[in-house]
Amino acid sequence: MALSQRSRRYAPLALLGVAGIALAGCGAPGGAPGGDGDGGGDATVTIYGTIVDSEAELLQESWKDWADENGITIKYEGSQDFETQLGTRAQGGNPPDIAIFPQPGLFADFADRGFLKPAPEEVEKNANEYWTEDWVNYGTVDDTFYGAPLMANVKGWIWYSPAKFAEWGVEVPKTLDEMSALTDKIQAATGTPAWCAGFESGTATGWPGTDWVEDYVLRQAGPDVYDQWVTNDVKFTDPQIKQAFDSVGEILLNPANVNAGFGDVRSINSTAFGDVAPKLAGGECALTHQASFLSGFFPEGTKVAEDGDVWAFMLPGESADDSAVTGAGEIVGAFSDSEATQKVLAYLSSPEWANSRVSLGGVTSANNGLDPANAKDPILQETIKILQDPETTFRFDASDLMPGAVGAGTFWKGMVAWVNGSPTDEVLTQIETGWPSS
Repeated sequence: MALSQRSRRYAPLALLGVAGIALAGCGAPGGAPGGDGDGGGDATVTIYGTIVDSEAELLQESWKDWADENGITIKYEGSQDFETQLGTRAQGGNPPDIAIFPQPGLFADFADRGFLKPAPEEVEKNANEYWTEDWVNYGTVDDTFYGAPLMANVKGWIWYSPAKFAEWGVEVPKTLDEMSALTDKIQAATGTPAWCAGFESGTATGWPGTDWVEDYVLRQAGPDVYDQWVTNDVKFTDPQIKQAFDSVGEILLNPANVNAGFGDVRSINSTAFGDVAPKLAGGECALTHQASFLSGFFPEGTKVAEDGDVWAFMLPGESADDSAVTGAGEIVGAFSDSEATQKVLAYLSSPEWANSRVSLGGVTSANNGLDPANAKDPILQETIKILQDPETTFRFDASDLMPGAVGAGTFWKGMVAWVNGSPTDEVLTQIETGWPSS
C-alpha cells in the first residue's frame, strides 16, 4: 500500500510506532476529549494511521507549530496493523478522532458503515480549491464528502544505478519490450538476476505485488479497462488481467531474473519492501520497482540523482509516447466532529500543511497549493511534475479503490500465494471471491 504518501504500505517498515506530542497540555486516550473540546484552551485530538517510525516523527513535526499556536494537543499513533485494528476500535466504541486511510476503498467501507462524520465545510472548500475533481471524488461516498486527501505519490518507478548502467553499456528503456531486453542484457553482463523485490509488510504483506500488476493493467489494457477492473465490471479472471499477471511473472516468477541478493523467487515474500534499497545502492541489485517514497530508504549519504548513486525511470508503456501512471495517497476521515478535530482537519487539507510536510522531506502531495521548490529530493520533484502535468493519465492505485476485502484482502494474499507457486488461474479465481456479492 502503498501506501498511503505511504500506502503504508507506505511507511518504512519497522515495529509498531506509537508517538504522541503534547503540544499544549495533557490529552485523554482513545477518542475521548482531552479538555473542553471547543478549540479554546486545552483540547486533544487523536490521530491513527499507518505511518510509523521516522516518518511518524516528521508527520508530527509538520503540525507542531500550528498545533502549539492553536492550543491543541495532537496525539498520533501509527501501526502496521491499522487495517484490522481500526475496525476493532471503531466497533468497540473507541475510535480515534481522526484516521489517515491509505486506501479509499477502506475509507468508503467505514463511511458506508456510518462510522465517519461528513467533512466540515472548510475542509470541503479546501478540497475543491486545491485538488482536482478526481481527488475530491476519492473522499466522496454516496454523494457525501467525508474527507480530503493528504499526501500523494507516483508509483511505477524503476530504480537503478546510473554508474552501473554506464559500466554495462545499457540505457533506460522507452518501451516494455526494451525493458525486457534490458533485463536480459544485465543478466548476461553480471551472471546474476537483474531484479530484486520485496513483498513483506507485516499484515499488509503482498501489496508491492499489486502495484506491479496495476501498472501493467494500465499500460497494456488502458485506462478504461483499468477503471472497469476497479469496479469489478472487468473481473480478475478476465484475460486482460491475466495478461498483466503473465507479464509481471516473466520477471518475478523467473529465478533467472529475481531475487538478486536475497534468495530464490519465494524470498520475495520474506523480504521487507524497504530492504531492497540498500542492496540496490550497494550494487548487489540492478533494478527494483517501487514508488517515489523508496528514496527515503537508501542508506545515509546515498545520492539520489540522474548522475548520482541511484536514480529511477518510469515503467514504460507499450509505446514510447505512453504517459499513464499509477499513484496513491491518503484520505483523512474523522470519527469525531468536535471543534478541535474540525480545526485539525481544516489544517491538514490546506496548502500550508502540505508545504510544511513536504519541506521536511520524503513525501509530496497533489495539493496544487504546494510549492515544488519545497521538495528537496530530485525524485520527488519529478513526482510533482508528473502530478501537476495535465497530459499525464493518472489512476489511483486500484487495490486502494477496491473494497477492503479485495484490495487489502484477497489481492494481497493472492500475490503471496502466486509468488509461493500457486497457478495463476487459481490465484485469480481466489482473488475474485473477495468481491462482495451485492
